[in-house]
Amino acid sequence: MPPAPPVFRFAPSPNGRLHLGHALSALTNEALVGRFGGRLLLRIEDIDLTRCRPEFTAGIEADLDWLGIPFEPGFRRQSAHFGDYAEMLASLRQRGLIYPCFCSRQEIRNAVVAREAATGQPWPVDPDGAPLYPGLCKGLGSIEAARRIAAGEPHVLRLDMAAALAAIRQPLSYTVFDDGDVGQPVSIAPERWGDVVLARKDVPTSYHLAVTVDDALQGVTHVVRGRDLEAATDVHVLLQHLLGLPTPFYHFHRLLLGDDGQKLAKSRESQSLAALRADGVTAAEIRRRLGFA
Repeated sequence: MPPAPPVFRFAPSPNGRLHLGHALSALTNEALVGRFGGRLLLRIEDIDLTRCRPEFTAGIEADLDWLGIPFEPGFRRQSAHFGDYAEMLASLRQRGLIYPCFCSRQEIRNAVVAREAATGQPWPVDPDGAPLYPGLCKGLGSIEAARRIAAGEPHVLRLDMAAALAAIRQPLSYTVFDDGDVGQPVSIAPERWGDVVLARKDVPTSYHLAVTVDDALQGVTHVVRGRDLEAATDVHVLLQHLLGLPTPFYHFHRLLLGDDGQKLAKSRESQSLAALRADGVTAAEIRRRLGFA
């Protein structure tokens, strides 16, 4: 029996219209699927129920259909699978690897400022530049935590990074691939993220947890993502090992920058594919512009 074909996925969030950066990622997936003889899945990452809207999902489908990328029919919508993420959280909770955190952002900022003043040293930050969580709720007793949860107090669930690394007790890595070649393993350092959030106050999961679980449940073997997510991959590989999930191969593609030198983003209202299409730009022109003639 021949080996199963590799599985790729493109996973946009429907919180705005796709731009050229998304087109680059989708077309890179398409090109690598062709080289590897794989399958290409579409996943809609809509855990943010406040910002994600049905019209943006429809827009994603329209844009990808216009580009002519051959996804397999149907797609996984994250908001329909909160139960999958809850099951994984329960597994981590039973092992004492997550804890509730009731801190507001202001309380965290105040604690960081106080500790910097006390030590005269800058507080460490994660790869995104955010201060590491100072552990204000880490020592909260289980009875007090349960009381506050029962009272309906908003909270997130954080991964106890020190406990997680102790549970693994081995160096971790992932392997990159490019144009049909598989490279050497890349060592990871998830501790640089500190006690990351695995479930938000307003959403019963987080990007880190949802994307890790989805890739495993969908049988994804090759993950194509932008270089801005290279550091976050450390957290995902750690979660894969904690949850007994397979680690895919990874490919990190270049980022597209705007005139201001910043990467294209919906939050900066980068020109959308829909706007380009309305201006008469063709899908073939987009492919040529991005190097996929």
